[in-house]
Amino acid sequence: MTWKPDYTTSSAVKSYLRISDTDDDAQIAIYITAASRAIDRFVGRQFGVVASAEDRVFLGQYDPYLGQTVYEIDDIQSITGLTVTDADGVAVAADADTGYELWPLNAIQHGRPYTQLRVAGYTGRLTIHGLWGWTAIPTEVVNATLIQVSRLAARRDSPFGVAGSPTEGSELRLLSKLDPDVMVILDDLKRRWWAA
Repeated sequence: MTWKPDYTTSSAVKSYLRISDTDDDAQIAIYITAASRAIDRFVGRQFGVVASAEDRVFLGQYDPYLGQTVYEIDDIQSITGLTVTDADGVAVAADADTGYELWPLNAIQHGRPYTQLRVAGYTGRLTIHGLWGWTAIPTEVVNATLIQVSRLAARRDSPFGVAGSPTEGSELRLLSKLDPDVMVILDDLKRRWWAA
């Protein structure tokens, strides 16, 4: 998997839309990429993974209620080889009392990424070295992509944004936003940034 991948394949879309020929393969590929990036914008994150581990720098906000500094970090699911160093290049240990702790707790067990790092007794800049992103594309995202691609495909036959027939009572406006069902499916995956 790559960073910002397409969330489904042409063959999956063709099966979903019951298309058996290859006439529209190029257009379907465009729809898939467009739908995937629309989903990224809606949820405020992407569901790929970097090709190799890399450094990213984060600033934290001290939370007096927690007694810790909270760092809002990019999504990370794989903690293999994860290292954290302070502004002086000193390693910060993975320890809830004296080092760092990843949040939310049990994120990986629920198929979600860690989005926060909390540190006791340190308020400076942190450099985190890791494999950023998601290790697998969630099923909800794949399903939402199929629905959105089908909407884009229908738009091709309705150049003025209206599908169906007003005389037969089947008129449907294809608004310039994500399909409402897609928004419902993806709501739980929206990235919510919390202020400390």
